Amino acid sequence: MVLSRAATDSDENVCSTFGSRYVRTALPKYEIGEGSIPKEAAYQIIKDELMLDGNPRLNLASFVTTWMEPECDKLIMESINKNYVDMDEYPVTTELQNRCVNMIARLFNAPLGETETAMGVGTVGSSEAIMLAGLAFKRIWQNKRKAEGKPYDKPNIVTGANVQVCWEKFARYFEVELKEVKLTEGYYVMDPDKAAEMVDENTICVAAILGSTLNGEFEDVKRLNDLLLKKNEETGWNTPIHVDAASGGFIAPFIYPELEWDFRLPLVKSINVSGHKYGLVYAGIGWVVWRTQQDLPDELIFHINYLGADQPTFTLNFSKGSSQIIAQYYQLIRLGFEGYKNVMENCRENMVVLREGIEKTERFNIVSKEVGVPLVAFSLKDHSFHNEFEISEMLRRFGWIVPAYTMPADAQHITVLRVVIREDFSRTLAERLVADIVKVLHELDTLPSKISRKMGSEDFGNVKGKKVEREILMEVIVGWRKFVKDRKKMNGVC
Repeated sequence: MVLSRAATDSDENVCSTFGSRYVRTALPKYEIGEGSIPKEAAYQIIKDELMLDGNPRLNLASFVTTWMEPECDKLIMESINKNYVDMDEYPVTTELQNRCVNMIARLFNAPLGETETAMGVGTVGSSEAIMLAGLAFKRIWQNKRKAEGKPYDKPNIVTGANVQVCWEKFARYFEVELKEVKLTEGYYVMDPDKAAEMVDENTICVAAILGSTLNGEFEDVKRLNDLLLKKNEETGWNTPIHVDAASGGFIAPFIYPELEWDFRLPLVKSINVSGHKYGLVYAGIGWVVWRTQQDLPDELIFHINYLGADQPTFTLNFSKGSSQIIAQYYQLIRLGFEGYKNVMENCRENMVVLREGIEKTERFNIVSKEVGVPLVAFSLKDHSFHNEFEISEMLRRFGWIVPAYTMPADAQHITVLRVVIREDFSRTLAERLVADIVKVLHELDTLPSKISRKMGSEDFGNVKGKKVEREILMEVIVGWRKFVKDRKKMNGVC
């Protein structure tokens, strides 16, 4: 949720060009109008404003799915009016969620017998899933400390500084100290050795990331598990692991099956994954699964009966749409293991094409890894005149949304651009993006740098060989003339 503020310096009315066919009266922006308007006008007014949004297919900042098959779109619309929480009224939808939980738990190698039921729940996204998993760890730790007669008021979680903001939210909202392993240049994920060192008797769990948001890299959960097993044996603390597999949970099982990161490791007690990322469902669905029923305290589960029957629930919210759950089940049975593997391998191949194209420019260092989430994170080799933020800004002229950001502590001096490869990002689009990056680099090379524009004539003269102010000014003018001339050529209509 984004906190909204009314813009006070803009027109306070909403007008629509085509909506005027139906209504001529302007609508107030920040209060409900006195009367009704025709449905056609309401539709057109909103559609006109939404034209200024970016194209979701070209939003390369997001991991979230932006395309599904028409058959699944139809299922979503047919179920969009179902409130999932009313389990007694919609028992089939509840059954489909339970099937999804069991499929995902077995995909993550949960130690279940053939007739055993997995413990898990569908959530709005990985943020809610992480909150639920964190609460379970906190309650288990508190109960253990109470039984031992020890203080239980200062719980902490150990993570890397590269964790997504939802972990910071959990720590702040539920009063848990967040102990972060700082990053270093060239190593942008949590160091398992440093993480194990930071663990103490108040640590409720260590959170490992399977697919860092910053560069897509998988953290070494296997080594973390081995280090904690040794430390637990020495101290008797029994510190567990949660794996935040929001991005990588639907990737690793299909193209890196030999990688040990899931319930095959004894200390991994819970895993979250985003169905709306590489689970290939539109935004609004996440999953959290636990190793065994004992890893989710029963005291956190609520039982309600005022909707018609006894219904156990463990969520932060109450009402929730059913359509994303149904869409997830569609993808799981439609694609199967083979289908998911094909999609993920195709994403990886397109990532390689983009990576190689960017490397050929010889202007960037690649920050991402070949094994991990299919994305390319890259940083300029030379920051003398221009930076990644300027490249990101200029790429928007071509429709591309490519984020530029700084790394967390202690690598905040590193700035990167990141392109996420989703199912709907083709090889053709990868090649076109590389061509547009080359165009942007060429245009930036013809412009005076922001550094030179901010410097005084004396300082700039030191950089450029003691040039006089008039010569510098002429260079700026010539550069801008060439830029404008090239833009006119590029924008010409044939």
